[in-house]
Amino acid sequence: MESLSIEILNPKAKMLLKNLADLKLINIKSKPTLRQHLAKLRRNEQEVPSLDEITKEVEFVRQQQYVQNNFFTIARQRFKCRLFTYR
Repeated sequence: MESLSIEILNPKAKMLLKNLADLKLINIKSKPTLRQHLAKLRRNEQEVPSLDEITKEVEFVRQQQYVQNNFFTIARQRFKCRLFTYR
């Protein structure tokens, strides 16, 4: 069995795919969204973070990585400058 990802450009193509599915020639599965994944993960949890809390945490981690990457970039630039001034 082979799986393909298809981008539908024409609504008629969607109808054709539905007809093929009705004939049981193909099986159509929709991709789960982030909300569906979160709902599945939250089924058995007592304390569940909201989507806003998750977003804030992701933004915080990205900001920390940005600061760390910029620190090392600036340190490398200063180190190179010192090498040139001592020579």
